[in-house]
Amino acid sequence: MGVLGLGGVAWLAHDMALQHALLRMQEEAARQLDVEAARLDGQILRLDYLPPLLETSPDVMRLLDAPTDPALRDSVNRYLESLNAIAGSDTLYVLDLAGTGLAAADFARPSTPIGRDLSYRPYLRDALEKGRGAFYGVGITSARAGYYISYALKKNGSTRGVSTVKVDLQPVEAEWRSLPGEMLLFDEHGIVILTSHDAWRYRPRVALSDAERLEAARAHRYGDAGLVPLDWREIGRIDARASQVSLEGRSYLASDQVLNRGRWRLVLLHDEQPAETVARWSSASAVLAAVAIVLAGYVAALRRRGIRQRLANREALQAAYESLEAKVQERTAELRAAQAELVHAEKLAALGQMSAGLVHEFNQPLAAMRTLSDNAVVLLERERHGEARDNLVRIGPLVERIARLTNQLRGFAYKSQASFGVVRVRDVVDRSLALLSERTRKLNVEVVVRVEPDALELEAEPTRLEQVFINLIGNALDALEGAERRKIEVVATPWHGGRCIVVRNSGPPIPPDILPRLFEPFVTSKPPGKGLGLGLTISAHIVREFGGRLRARNLSPSGVEFSMDFPSASGPATADE
Repeated sequence: MGVLGLGGVAWLAHDMALQHALLRMQEEAARQLDVEAARLDGQILRLDYLPPLLETSPDVMRLLDAPTDPALRDSVNRYLESLNAIAGSDTLYVLDLAGTGLAAADFARPSTPIGRDLSYRPYLRDALEKGRGAFYGVGITSARAGYYISYALKKNGSTRGVSTVKVDLQPVEAEWRSLPGEMLLFDEHGIVILTSHDAWRYRPRVALSDAERLEAARAHRYGDAGLVPLDWREIGRIDARASQVSLEGRSYLASDQVLNRGRWRLVLLHDEQPAETVARWSSASAVLAAVAIVLAGYVAALRRRGIRQRLANREALQAAYESLEAKVQERTAELRAAQAELVHAEKLAALGQMSAGLVHEFNQPLAAMRTLSDNAVVLLERERHGEARDNLVRIGPLVERIARLTNQLRGFAYKSQASFGVVRVRDVVDRSLALLSERTRKLNVEVVVRVEPDALELEAEPTRLEQVFINLIGNALDALEGAERRKIEVVATPWHGGRCIVVRNSGPPIPPDILPRLFEPFVTSKPPGKGLGLGLTISAHIVREFGGRLRARNLSPSGVEFSMDFPSASGPATADE
């Protein structure tokens, strides 16, 4: 085998080893990107509920009508400050229709938006035109970048102002520095907004047009950054999610993942040098193996010579062959050990990040399954087979719920709109009572359910409606602890062309000072440690999204009633309704 032959073997081994190493690197990068994209989406969307929550505050809505009232402004400032501290957001503020700050959680800081004109921010325009807005940019007064979520505050169908929450994404960026590879997040304009490498921040992948630069300056997206393009050049595509690129004169394997409803692109860069090293070792091993084969053939040819010369040459060649073989095996073993350690470490990192989310999502249905199965064992021991069978049947929907959670883990971060449909009221009530059956039994509470007619339906999303029932019935069980008479009634009937659902309990009345503010956030009559006062606020918001209304009143001489009025699902439930 000549020099050209050895060169061909070396090139082929190098290419095959390089492609294999890049493929393994790409697979690990895809898993890491999925975890980081889900975590970043979760960080963005975890405070999505906060701006709409301000619509439930009477003081906030009154301030929009009387923006010059100093006492009202101070009350709203204090309210936003406490809400911001509990939610863990960067800041929370309210703007009027002209974009001027009226109240803010950071009212005591010099960087507060109160009194400032923010009409140039795109999130204000989007909220006024579309009801919601989102925007990533550098704060004008604080000089800190963040993700802004805005919401149009409406009263009697008319927009009165805009609430805005700022989400700090810097903790996510800080964690990227401890991960393997370099991470870049490009916004919808192709500009790096988060990165593990500071020199790349606020630099576009390609040069911006004059119009794009003007729009960025008008919206103050990137502060005073020069927006100098990256020295980015794509060498070749590997597949739809990976390519080989040159960045600032260095070669990388680039893997990407879209997030934030397709607006952003997360890119993970891995240096190709380790893969190139693996390829070179494989090439050298192949050449050594080829040389060993040639030498072995040469030894066989020498056998045809004289006995003395053949024996002497064979011993020398055999020693050389054994030395080369030992070196090849030693280097190959070292290389495989290093590769195995790298793969194992990256798999453990990804598994640790995903396990926390899985434990949280599976905890509730698993706890319910444990309770039902334990009860079934007791009932079987007491030969109450019918009741035991009911408990086992209830486990089925919980297993289906875990299956839905498993199938939706990747889509959970992309918060989609709720899926409305026609649901049977009786089914939702039965499922809610089944989840609370153990508490009901321990408290010895009499539960009466009347749904007339039995097939009564309404238009809603089943899981969220079930959340409302669990909250109302759970609150009723809390109120009945220690009560002399313990009874809960759930009544659902047609009502003025729609549906009326009532949940009553025989517990003590709601204090008069709390009843008018019952559906405001953080208002509760429970002792410390029993609740935050957000359950009824969220329930009222869910019922309102279904087109209904949630109300509460005290009964005489004792008891509390919560009523929900809903529109009809698909027509009247009975002919004479």
